[in-house]
Amino acid sequence: MDIEQASPYAACRLCPRLCGVNRQDPAGPLGFCREPAQPALAFAGIHRGEEPPIAGFGGSGTIFIRGCSLGCLYCQNHQVSRGGLGRPVEGREFSRICLALQEKNAENINLVTGSHAAPALGAYIAQARREGLRIPVVWNSSAYEDPEGLAPIKDELDIYLPDLKTLDRELAARYFGAPDYPDQAVRAILWMMDERPLRYDLGHLVSGVIIRHLLIPGHLAQTREVLLWYAEHCRDRALLSLMTQYTPVYAPSSGSDAAEIPDRYVDEGEYGALMLMLEELGIEEGYCQELVTGSDWLPDFKLPNPFSSELSVPVWHWREGFIS
Repeated sequence: MDIEQASPYAACRLCPRLCGVNRQDPAGPLGFCREPAQPALAFAGIHRGEEPPIAGFGGSGTIFIRGCSLGCLYCQNHQVSRGGLGRPVEGREFSRICLALQEKNAENINLVTGSHAAPALGAYIAQARREGLRIPVVWNSSAYEDPEGLAPIKDELDIYLPDLKTLDRELAARYFGAPDYPDQAVRAILWMMDERPLRYDLGHLVSGVIIRHLLIPGHLAQTREVLLWYAEHCRDRALLSLMTQYTPVYAPSSGSDAAEIPDRYVDEGEYGALMLMLEELGIEEGYCQELVTGSDWLPDFKLPNPFSSELSVPVWHWREGFIS
């Protein structure tokens, strides 16, 4: 896809970092996401580990996009988000990837961390639809994004899967280098719920919002704050997905320190306290991950299948291309 000089990449302000760099200039400075205008992908495959409405029976057709506008210190996908693994793709190859996932009975196309590439991805998805893509498209993001930045792709999206990592500005500054994260994420999620109300077809989620929150060891108070906000603003408008898979992995990120992150897993006491919070607040709509410890499940995007064979069926890899 040719990206015109007048595009939003010429002085990029797609995410709240508002870097303003010219991502079309190969010799120019890089913005926070470290990505040029053309999207780069790391992996595409059938992923069975997503929430039930996303994974369904056939699994989710996940496509991991290189780069990220947030840069969490504990990112489990840091090889892709900050480590540079992946290669640029044109619209034609992207469309073939989507159609290959659909042919393998994927329930949806699940775009992971694509906020910094929204304009090109919007055009790529539109091309894939013209060429036969029929399944819903999921926007899997940190929620650190502006609705204005999503304008070029919003009409191509069916389901939003944003994180709500924290509402604590100090925590956001320490872990993400983004003290404005709570304000930006709340604004984005409220907009997403207006854009895509919950809707099912034969038991399959075809429109709506699922809000993810990861419990961080030692930060139950911040989780409680998120749950209170969800109960007040999102009940009956979105589903909640609570995750306990925090793993002490340090992902180098601009302006942050590895010593900031907890060096342990969520413990049973914290998990029990989480269950009590849900009961106290009467939150029943959504999903809660079982207590997960250990790092055997962590993906390695250097491999053709970064996940276990139980979780994932590879379709495309940045180094191998299409995998039969």
